[in-house]
Amino acid sequence: MSLSLRAAIVSLALLAAFVFAWHLATSGIGPAPKMDPDYARLMGTTATQGRSAMPGPLEVGAKLWEQLRRPFYDNGPNDKGIGIQLAYSIARVLTGYFLAVLVAVPIGFLVGMSPLMSRALDPFIQVLKPVSPLAWMPLALYTIKDSSLSAIFVIFICSLWPTLLNTAFGVASVRREWLDVARTLEVGHLRRAFTIILPAAAPTILTGMRISIGIAWLVIVAAEMLVGGTGIGYFVWNEWNNLSLTSVISAILLIGVVGMLLDAVLARLTRLVTFPE
Repeated sequence: MSLSLRAAIVSLALLAAFVFAWHLATSGIGPAPKMDPDYARLMGTTATQGRSAMPGPLEVGAKLWEQLRRPFYDNGPNDKGIGIQLAYSIARVLTGYFLAVLVAVPIGFLVGMSPLMSRALDPFIQVLKPVSPLAWMPLALYTIKDSSLSAIFVIFICSLWPTLLNTAFGVASVRREWLDVARTLEVGHLRRAFTIILPAAAPTILTGMRISIGIAWLVIVAAEMLVGGTGIGYFVWNEWNNLSLTSVISAILLIGVVGMLLDAVLARLTRLVTFPE
């Protein structure tokens, strides 16, 4: 039996155990606590009948199937299908992410190839890198005056640093003998960058891009909770305000699946440019 097959069996067993434990934890019925009648009407049957307020896997599965059956309906600003909300979030993430890549890779090349620029830019990078992306949101909203563009700006900021630092590290780590041969053959700087340094540093660059896409997908949910309007983050917050925990959990599962797919694409691209020395 291959390692992949054994890993798949173990994963399925862990999933089944988790779902079973989840079902047991949410299916118990106990005595209903005494509470104010108005509060009981607000909380519904889960409180008045002593049932767990947390939905079980069957309820979440039914809600997920309902959302996936009609993912693109649009009944107004606060009632859009899950597909539309995910599309808004993915569009914002990809826009900010690709803008960050366009900026980070050239700067990373500059930092990696020039010890002078590496030392000159390092203080700025070390000061700005630890700042939470969401800390930029008030400034973005004040300056840009558009919630969607502000969310894209926050994605740009959080995607910038992993790609920039990995690019600089990959460029600086190119084997010296390869560069010495290029100098001996009088290969120009631009041609050297594209024919020697870029292929050698590509796996490290794509690793940074893979980290960036994961961080971007994490941050967009929080950013959309702050700015509202559209997006999967706004959807989660809106469903929480509606006390629909079933929709919140189903959205969390979809967020995880989309994040896994984005990571898988970058992981595949990384393997394509990785070669044995």
